[in-house]
Amino acid sequence: MIEAGMDAVRLNLSHGTLEEALAVHQRVRTLAAELDRPVGTLVDLPGPKIRAASFGRDGVNLEDGQRVRLEPGQEGSTDEVIQVDYPGLLGGIEVGDRISFGDGGIDLEVTDAPGDRLEAVVRHGGSLTGRPGVHVPSERLAISTPTKEDLRVLDAFVEAGVDMVALSFVRSAHDLRRLGTEPHPRGPLVVAKIETRSAVENLAAIVEAAGAVMIARGDLGIECSIEELPHLQKSIIRECISVGRPAITATQMLESMVRTATPTRAEASDVANAIFDGSSAVMLSGETATGSDPVNVVATMARLCARADANFDVEGWARLVSRLRSGAQNGSGHRDRRITDTMTDAAWRVAQEVGASAIVCLTRTGFTVRAVARYRPRTPILGFTPDERVRRQLSVSWGAMPMALSGFADTEEMMREALASARAEGHVRHGDIVVVLAGVGRGSRTTDVLRVIEIA
Repeated sequence: MIEAGMDAVRLNLSHGTLEEALAVHQRVRTLAAELDRPVGTLVDLPGPKIRAASFGRDGVNLEDGQRVRLEPGQEGSTDEVIQVDYPGLLGGIEVGDRISFGDGGIDLEVTDAPGDRLEAVVRHGGSLTGRPGVHVPSERLAISTPTKEDLRVLDAFVEAGVDMVALSFVRSAHDLRRLGTEPHPRGPLVVAKIETRSAVENLAAIVEAAGAVMIARGDLGIECSIEELPHLQKSIIRECISVGRPAITATQMLESMVRTATPTRAEASDVANAIFDGSSAVMLSGETATGSDPVNVVATMARLCARADANFDVEGWARLVSRLRSGAQNGSGHRDRRITDTMTDAAWRVAQEVGASAIVCLTRTGFTVRAVARYRPRTPILGFTPDERVRRQLSVSWGAMPMALSGFADTEEMMREALASARAEGHVRHGDIVVVLAGVGRGSRTTDVLRVIEIA
């Protein structure tokens, strides 16, 4: 999968054990080192996941219009009584609420809540087996995120050196702060999963507090109306772009390829449109976790993304980003970020005007690379950093080619090393023009140097 185009690996802690996930993490590290590829690792914390008690291996079938009873418990479920492993089930649900199973394919509406149970009618039926996830409207949940189990898992992965951590069911920026990790790159890059109505309402603050954002369209598509979902996807991505945060679009992108060798035409269009919307990365889930040919899925996704990038409206997009960035700055007090924003805006314009062969970024945290990448320049972006974790974190930034520096030094010395490395690896040649972005001195907190250099 790495050779087929996979840039980062998501470890889903909703399934399997912590020990199994840690073993996969180490396997990724080993293979990435063997292949000399900066593959990022992202641990997806399970969050307050609610599941039904088991329907058994054979399962049950719920018919449209059928009436069922829901109650707290974990002994077992039937087609008449569904037990839900959530003690607070009866305390928050109201008549008219929708309760969904799995990815929302089976939908119940609560018709009565007498106190010791919930009465519901099946609006959209289907088969249920095992212990499917139960989606309760997020505003009804008494469980906060991160959970104690999330924090236990996080501690283990921080110790293992994971690059990114995704927090499920985020409702406010405070949820992200409760993780308690060190700011990246000393700690992992925190990815906020947007999958609740509350997250949409508090989007600006969440994006500001996060290192990146994942548009988790599965649960978000249950919380919000399906016709609203494509528009939410666009608005979330634009909010991310305005402040230089990577936006990861996820869920059911090539779902049919769990079993088939090619995607549907609609899925191919979905991937391309996610790129046109401005997604920094697109994510596969069941297609590679349980699919029959994960390597083929990754290769197919890579081809779809490359073709969409080749047809991307760079000029129109750059004008949009400039407007979004201007709006974000009007409400921002971060002077260092405004300087970096201005310099990166100038860099891609200069690169375009002079026909540069590369934009070389010298970065401590990766923000300079992410700020340039949001413009989607035709010019390759070479992100140089001495921090291995930053290199891997850049794996979810659009168009970034993470490259290594030997260490932090004076700006001129780092420029010489970066340009020599870029030339040695064939990214630039004698006579090429490159645009270099950097900060003055070892302790610079902002990008305040822009140079146009001809390769000697």
